Amino acid sequence: MGGDLLTLFLCGDVMLGRGVDQILPHPGDPELREGYTYDARDYVALAEVANGPVPRPVPFSWPWGEALQLLDAAAPDVRVLNLETGITRHSGFAPGKAIHYRMNPANLPCLAAARPDVCVLANNHVLDFGRSGLAETLATLAAAGLRTAGAGADAAAASRPATVPVAGGRRVLVLSIGMPSSGIPGGWAATADRSGVAFVPGPSPAAAAALTDRIWQLRQPGDLVVASVHWGPNWGYHVPRDEAAFAHALLDGGADVVHGHSSHHPRALEAYRGKLVIHGCGDLIDDYEGITGYEHYRDDLRLLYLVSLDADTGRLRELRITPLRSRRLRLCPATAEDLRWLRGLLDTIATGFAPCTAAGPVLTLRPA
Repeated sequence: MGGDLLTLFLCGDVMLGRGVDQILPHPGDPELREGYTYDARDYVALAEVANGPVPRPVPFSWPWGEALQLLDAAAPDVRVLNLETGITRHSGFAPGKAIHYRMNPANLPCLAAARPDVCVLANNHVLDFGRSGLAETLATLAAAGLRTAGAGADAAAASRPATVPVAGGRRVLVLSIGMPSSGIPGGWAATADRSGVAFVPGPSPAAAAALTDRIWQLRQPGDLVVASVHWGPNWGYHVPRDEAAFAHALLDGGADVVHGHSSHHPRALEAYRGKLVIHGCGDLIDDYEGITGYEHYRDDLRLLYLVSLDADTGRLRELRITPLRSRRLRLCPATAEDLRWLRGLLDTIATGFAPCTAAGPVLTLRPA
């Protein structure tokens, strides 16, 4: 085993649209077409009822709260997030969807504040304002120098990995795919002559084989590969057998980490043959504060995942998880009680690890 470590910051859904967009310095059009409301500012009001007044406008850094300082202190080599919103002024709501997310491109400094190395886009909201909205999203991110994966002007562009150079002449490749189990319409799939997302119809052996074939075509000696997958329901801890098998096949076939997201709360973690599967990271930033009905999942807890890998082999050395709480549309420190609750959950939903340990606000998992 090599001696060098490479650390990735991974997280789940970062949704800077709708209510979050409305508190930033350049709020966009608040129009919605939801059964609950037609005005995005109503989500700010819900958060204020739950936890107190939200100032307006807030600094671009506001939604990230404590996360920015924690990330700077951890100094990960690569930062990867799932960007769960269009960045567009377009007003053409995608038909057949109950929820639509967009942020004003003028508020992009909010995203840039976290200094993401890769924004994965193969998800069920990036085309909420159609292909024109996707084109503006991609152009806005490219103009800001932010790498993307999982969506593009055609299938070749959507399936192209983001490539992040790291120390020692190495690279981290990030591939992004999305599945219909997360709510992605099949019509959003990119084709040879149509923009869209890198869409996989389901977690089949054939789909896994196609993805691993691409990994071996792309990777060079010294590369590490993150397979980022948007899949599964919003709620629930159960991982279907075919999803687990798909993740294992990716790791057996050349990926080093499976970065799953879509669920609003953390799902199962696995140390599989020395490599990491996160089946669902849970949300990081959104405007769901004050929405009731699923409190037992503690979706108000938002997790930062710091994944330390052996740089030579990709094997997992340790996974550090720092929980934060969403309060007033901002990430705030978790309490000692929150930490105990999360530690108990991780001991239940994590497999292949030694018992979880705690040091201050950080929970650490190491392969058994």
